[in-house]
Amino acid sequence: MATDARAFWLVEPGRGEIRPEPLRAPGPDEVLVRALHSGVSRGTETLVFRGEVPRSQWDAMRAPFQDGDFPAPVKYGYLSVGVVEEGPDALRGRTVFSLHPHQTAYVVPASAVVVVPDGVPPQRAVLAGTVETAVNALWDATPLLGDRVAVVGAGMVGCSVARLLGRFPGIDCTLVDVDPARAGTAARLGVGFANPASDALPLGDCDLVVHASATSAGLQTALDLLRPEGTVLELSWYGEKTVELALGGAFHSRRLGIRASQVGVVSPARRSRYTTSQRLALALDLLRDDAFDALVTGSSPFEELPDVLARLADGSLGAICHAISYPDSHQTTDKPTDGEA
Repeated sequence: MATDARAFWLVEPGRGEIRPEPLRAPGPDEVLVRALHSGVSRGTETLVFRGEVPRSQWDAMRAPFQDGDFPAPVKYGYLSVGVVEEGPDALRGRTVFSLHPHQTAYVVPASAVVVVPDGVPPQRAVLAGTVETAVNALWDATPLLGDRVAVVGAGMVGCSVARLLGRFPGIDCTLVDVDPARAGTAARLGVGFANPASDALPLGDCDLVVHASATSAGLQTALDLLRPEGTVLELSWYGEKTVELALGGAFHSRRLGIRASQVGVVSPARRSRYTTSQRLALALDLLRDDAFDALVTGSSPFEELPDVLARLADGSLGAICHAISYPDSHQTTDKPTDGEA
């Protein structure tokens, strides 16, 4: 049984450390969770690590169990899987997912955890928050039978969207990324792949494009792929970066559209049916699919997280999702590795 805890804190932009964390006893409607794995949400967490969250978004970007404030010191993260050690009988001993920062053990309301279904390994379950984003995006996007769809950006979110689209009958889905190594990932996800530098892109032929590269060039490519009156669904979070687009060409004459999607609230298309907890449970159920293992491209022990985040932030560690393993997780932990697993 966990009696104390340690947590990852961003001490200042560009530097993190592991700190002791006081652990109180859970109340009657709370659970004590011992962490098994957490996932680094590379795009958002590296922006936080570099101190690039705009001041205007400090409140909007708060994680559910964040401590501290932007830019630092702050305890941030939201992809945690663990075992309930204390709490209601129905949850005790169960593996659960929580939107909690990187921490060895924590106490949260019982309503803040969702049971990981049988058939979903704990390490794969760290993807639940990202698959939830993909589910919400597809509710916003409403792809139709027979559509030709491209997903630009083969990170965690883009790959999750591509895998779900690849399971839609009659949809032709292509994952587009500047890294040619992502072709292997696309194959494991069961979708096509195109590299803008070397492959012919379906320019002007896509009914829908989902953009998740967080770059101006990627968003421009997404627009160029659209057929007349098509829509780009924008999932990227840019932080303080300025986005530049060429809108003086066919943007108006082809009546193209850009629509934002964000996981903070349930899509209006399903808001009357799903709560946020039910949406997260759906994402966990979708993770029974072994193909999602292609997104976990490396693993490191918790003690190495300060170095791992620094390397992810400066680009020296290549990853889609890098998993963090905790003491007593009973899982093999490897040193950080570059590239695909």
